[in-house]
Amino acid sequence: MTRHIDRQIGNLKEKIRRVGTVVEEAISKSISAVINRDVQLAQRVLANDEAIDRMEVEVEEECLKILALYQPVAADLRFVVAVLKINNDLERMGDLAKNIAKRVAQLEGAGPVDLPPEIRTMAMQAEEMVRECLAAVIDADPVLARRIREQDDVVDEARQKVRKRILAGIKEHPENVEVLLRVNSITKHIERIADMATNVAEDVIYMVEGDIVRHRPEE
Repeated sequence: MTRHIDRQIGNLKEKIRRVGTVVEEAISKSISAVINRDVQLAQRVLANDEAIDRMEVEVEEECLKILALYQPVAADLRFVVAVLKINNDLERMGDLAKNIAKRVAQLEGAGPVDLPPEIRTMAMQAEEMVRECLAAVIDADPVLARRIREQDDVVDEARQKVRKRILAGIKEHPENVEVLLRVNSITKHIERIADMATNVAEDVIYMVEGDIVRHRPEE
């Protein structure tokens, strides 16, 4: 017999999937806007930010309703708690995509400053981590979630290389300091997206196994 809570859990799972899809699209577009210096694409990301905020509120309200009406326990409780945390992380990813898009718009009219090649590495890795963390949520896959945790170091290493290139660029071409600082800000936001994807992966591990791995080093 199907429990009433099962239908609510299914609805909640579909809602968080939709939030993830919209956030993933915003991240992909913002990163593409960076790589291609596409201001119009960046503006589209900015225009869609309110939709992400509305969806985040809807998911939170659904979680609170389930907690109040059904008082879930065990796996059901872990799922709802994890979705609350994942929902917050996804909304923060959406904000980071918005911040990246803002920086791209600010680069309009800037001089022809070449982007450090490591930005593409960072961006591709962060995008992959976001895709995989969402798949881990929908499939309740702790194995994939653990693999995502291991990928964060790739983004961190690329970020350090970008910082060194930017500092060198400022010394060699101080006239480009403003645009280079904006590029540095973009890479910081990309790094934070990867961190948020890692947080989601850790929430999946808790959701499925009840194991809290946040702040614990990868094995």
